[in-house]
Amino acid sequence: MSRSVNIVILCEDRQHEAFARRFLKQAGRGHRIQRVEVSPKGRGSAEQYVREQFVKELAYYRARRHRVGQALIVLIDADGRDAADRIKQVESNCVKAGNERRQASERVAIFVPARNIETWLAYLDGKTVNENDKYPRLDCERDCQRHVNCLHDMCRQEALRQPAPPSLEIACAEYHSILQS
Repeated sequence: MSRSVNIVILCEDRQHEAFARRFLKQAGRGHRIQRVEVSPKGRGSAEQYVREQFVKELAYYRARRHRVGQALIVLIDADGRDAADRIKQVESNCVKAGNERRQASERVAIFVPARNIETWLAYLDGKTVNENDKYPRLDCERDCQRHVNCLHDMCRQEALRQPAPPSLEIACAEYHSILQS
């Protein structure tokens, strides 16, 4: 992804936002974040908000991608589902709305931490994790910088420490195929 791409982040909560912002900054793209859409706190299901907003944000991306370099980054927790299944669910909302699914040529990445982002954070702290257990939240969202540094190092080497959460392996594949092209 060239440095001139404007990025829109669509996510469930402030922890997702903090993680995405820090990762993009570490990757040299943090200064190009155009805007962040976060599920409003206390107004229903955050994952439902992301699924519904995805249709609008994808339409916005498609309307502007030929005039301005764009990328759409989506973070949505699996919440007990399989990460690939959650991606299909998000994309199927487009079809229900009468739009095409995300295309391979589009700079639209969907990252699905399973069970939730705390699973990834625990893994990046060096723990062996599974995607069914709950892991503790960080006291402050911005405390994820050490986790981001660890993930960025692994991404540069194109190798996650094993055993890696399957959802993080899918996310790394999304990153390399969509955002690094």
